[in-house]
Amino acid sequence: MFETTAEVSCPHCGETILLFLDLSVESQSYIEDCSVCCQPMTVSYSAHDGELSGVSVEAAS
Repeated sequence: MFETTAEVSCPHCGETILLFLDLSVESQSYIEDCSVCCQPMTVSYSAHDGELSGVSVEAAS
């Protein structure tokens, strides 16, 4: 299994948080709570050949 981490800014509180991503899945979108303010955010990422090619977060509705 390919795993990596990514630093992103929470769309609610602006704090930098660390996400753990499973790169064996080429693209994924899921809801995760911010580890600082506990507000929900949608995390979306894509990978190509086991390398992270993009990650984004936005406030979950």
